[in-house]
This record gives sequence, structure tokens and C-alpha cells, in this order.
Amino acid sequence: MTRTDQASPGELATTVTGAGRERSKSRALYSASERQRRDESGWTIVQGVLAPVQFLVFLVSLALVLRTLNSGEGSFAADVSIVIKTLVLYTIMITGSIWEKVVFGKWLFAPAFFWEDVFSMLVLALHTLYLVMLLGGIGTLEERMMVALAGYGAYVINAGQFLWKLRMARLEGVRAPEAVTA
Repeated sequence: MTRTDQASPGELATTVTGAGRERSKSRALYSASERQRRDESGWTIVQGVLAPVQFLVFLVSLALVLRTLNSGEGSFAADVSIVIKTLVLYTIMITGSIWEKVVFGKWLFAPAFFWEDVFSMLVLALHTLYLVMLLGGIGTLEERMMVALAGYGAYVINAGQFLWKLRMARLEGVRAPEAVTA
């Protein structure tokens, strides 16, 4: 008895043999056509530039937020840095969904990046909550900074997800260079 299961939209298809004891991955991260679209898309370069820019903005902002929480000084600079980080996040999310549409034919939640997109929604929600608190005068400075830190923690996890997928794609490319058509 053999069947193909997909436990969730983000997981690879799995071939199950017998009583479910043998399992093997049967789907690569990218099909040959998706890999070609990814490699030919200018949006891939945009994402490759924006990701390290966002990380640098994050590091500066994190330092400013921690300074504000530790000393009570520099709250204006911390707020400005969080707003900049949020704007960069929105930019990378918009361009990333365009990239997903070009490569996978879906604006978001393509199976290959399903869980990364789900977690990205949490990152967006926390950053947006921070903006609502700032612009609406809701909560204390410390509460706002803690929401920003929660958003930053979620961002670090999300960045790790994407770095893992980048590594998987590189390893997949090394193993299957014939999948790329010229």
C-alpha cells in the first residue's frame, strides 16, 4: 500500500509505504521552472538587497530600544528606528509577495514558503501593533518598547526560517544542477 500525504500546505509531499514506516521527501523546494523564474526575476535581487538592509536596521534599532529600556534615554531615536524598521518590513513583505507571485504563482502562502509566510504575519502584526500604540498614544513607553522587542524576537525567528530555506535551496541547486535550464 502506497499513498502520498501532505501534512500541511507548507510541508513537502511524503510517500508513505506499508504501515507508514518508510517516508521519503518527494518534492524539491523549487521545480525546474520555479527555479528558472526565481533565477531570472529581478525581484530575487530586490529581496537579496532588502534582507540584509532590514537586518542592519534591526540591529541599530535593537540597540536603541535596549538603551531606552535600560536608561530611559533616547526614546525618540528608538521610536524613529522602530518606525523605519517597520517601513522596511512592509517593503520587504510587499516585494516578497510579488516575488512569490512571479516564482510560484501565488501572492503569499506558496507551499514552499507557507510557514515562513505564516510567521511573517505574526511579525507584521506585532510591528503594526507598535505603530498603533505609538500613533494612538496607547500604553507606556516601556509597553511600546516591549511590543517592539516581541516583534524583533519574532523577526529573528522568521529570518532564521528564511535563512534555512536559502540554505536548502543552495544545497538543492548543488545536488540537482540539471534542474536548471539555460
